[in-house]
Amino acid sequence: MLQREIAKVLLIFLLVMGTVCTTITEHSTVQAAATYADLQNSIDAILLDSRMKGVASSVAVRKASTGEMVYQSNADKAITPASTLKILTAAAALETLGENYRFTTEVLTNGEVSNGTLTGNLYLRGTGDPTLLKSDFDHFALQLSKQGVKKVSGNLVGDDTWFDAVRLSPSIDKTDESHYYAAQISALTVSPNTDYDAGTVIVEAKPTTRGKASKVKLTPETAIVEVVNRSKTVPKGSKNTLKIERQHGTNKIVITGNVPIGSAGKKEWVTVSNPTAYALDVFKKSLAAKGITFVPSSKTVRGKTANNAEVLVTKNSMPLKSLMRPFMKLSNNSHAEVLAKAMGKMQYNEGSWDAGLQVMRDYAASIGLDVDAWVFEDASGMSHANKVTSAQMTELLYQVRTAPWYGSFAQGLPVAGAPDRLIGGTLRNRLTAAPAKGNVMAKTGSLNNVSSLAGYAQTKDGELLIFSVLTQNQTASTIPILDSIAIVIVSSKN
Repeated sequence: MLQREIAKVLLIFLLVMGTVCTTITEHSTVQAAATYADLQNSIDAILLDSRMKGVASSVAVRKASTGEMVYQSNADKAITPASTLKILTAAAALETLGENYRFTTEVLTNGEVSNGTLTGNLYLRGTGDPTLLKSDFDHFALQLSKQGVKKVSGNLVGDDTWFDAVRLSPSIDKTDESHYYAAQISALTVSPNTDYDAGTVIVEAKPTTRGKASKVKLTPETAIVEVVNRSKTVPKGSKNTLKIERQHGTNKIVITGNVPIGSAGKKEWVTVSNPTAYALDVFKKSLAAKGITFVPSSKTVRGKTANNAEVLVTKNSMPLKSLMRPFMKLSNNSHAEVLAKAMGKMQYNEGSWDAGLQVMRDYAASIGLDVDAWVFEDASGMSHANKVTSAQMTELLYQVRTAPWYGSFAQGLPVAGAPDRLIGGTLRNRLTAAPAKGNVMAKTGSLNNVSSLAGYAQTKDGELLIFSVLTQNQTASTIPILDSIAIVIVSSKN
C-alpha cells in the first residue's frame, strides 16, 4: 500500500517538474480564461454554500504552464493565510540559505585535557538546529569520553548568540505559550522526537491504581521543568479529563483531571521556557551518563564562546531540502521561525525576526510579487494580522516552478489522502477518495475562524493547475468548502 502511495507521489512530482514554465510580468492583468467553464460554474456554486455566509474569501486558479488565470473570485482580497504563509517562508529559505544548508552545533573548550580533567569551560554553541535530539547529546558525550574527558573544572556554557534573545513572535498570545505550536525560538534547543518540535518536552500521564495520581514520564528526561501532578486515577469507563499545561511565565507543568484505569492516559508536547537552559540540562545528563562530571564550583550558564575556544565535536543537521518534509508536511511553526532568523543572520548578520522577515520581502520582490500585498509579522502564519491575496499566493506558486530548488520545495507539500505522515502530512486524512487522492499537493492553513489551502492539482485531462483558497471570519468550518473546490479542480477538463 505504501509503495503505491509513494509511486503516486513520484508520478505527481514528475508531472509537476515536467510542466513547461513561462514567466508573467509583475503588472500583467490576467483575466479568467474562456476555457474551464464547468470549473468556473462549479466553484461559483460551492461558494454559495450556507457555510460561506458572512465569510470573507479569496479564490484563484491558474494554469501551471503559463500562469494564465482560469478562475478568480475576490482574487485580490487580502485574507489571513494561516500556515499557507509557510509557502513563502519555504521558498525564501531555499533561495536564501540554499537547499543544502545545514545547521551546525558544536562542543568547544578554551582549556586542555590533563589526566582526565578538562581545565576550562565546556561550550555548547548552536545556530538554531531544530532537529537536535537527546541522542545527539549522547553522541557528543561519547566523543568527549573518547577524548579522555572525565571531569570539567570550568563551567558548562550555552551559546545561543547566533540569534537574538527575543523568544516569541508578536503573534503569540500567553494562552498559546504552553502549546507545541508556540515554542520559544533559540539558537540552542532540543527536540523530543523526530517530529522535531524544538523547544518542547513530551509529557505522558498514565493511570496507576484507583485514587492515586497518574504516572508521569518526560521525554527527554529533564530537570528544567517542575511537574505538579494533581491528577487522579479513576475507575475504568470513567471520563478522561486529564489536562497537561505549563503555567505562563514559568517552567511549572501542572497535570490535573481524572485518568481512567485501562485508558491510554494523555500525551502532550509542552513547550519549555528557556530552550537554551533545556538543551544544557539534557546535555549535562548525557555527560553524566558517560561518567563526565563537573567540579562543585562549576556553573551551568548562558554565555558567549571564548574567542580562543577550539572545537571538540561537531554535529551538522540534515540539509534544508530534507527538512522541508517535517517542516511543510507537518506544518511545523518552530521550523518556520528558525528559518526566518537563519535567513536574517545570513543576509543581514542579524538573527532576528525583523531581519528574517525583511529577507522574505526581499525575495518576494525579486520574483516580481507585489510586496505591498503581503503583510506578515511572523514566518509561520500564526498571526491573524498576516494578510495576502489568492492572486499573489498562486503567482508565488507559479514563479517558484522555475527555481533550481523547486524539486525540494514540491516534495515538501502534503499529498492528499496519502496515509504516511511524511507523505500525506496535514492532508493525509483529507481528500482520501478518487479523484482527489494523490492528485492534490497543497499546503494547509488553520487558525481560529480561518482556513486555507494552496498548491497544485492535476486535472482529469492531465493539466496541472495552481490554486489558492483563503477564508476567514467563518462561524462553521470551511474545510469542506476548500476540499470541494479541490475536488472540482481535479475533476475539471479544459
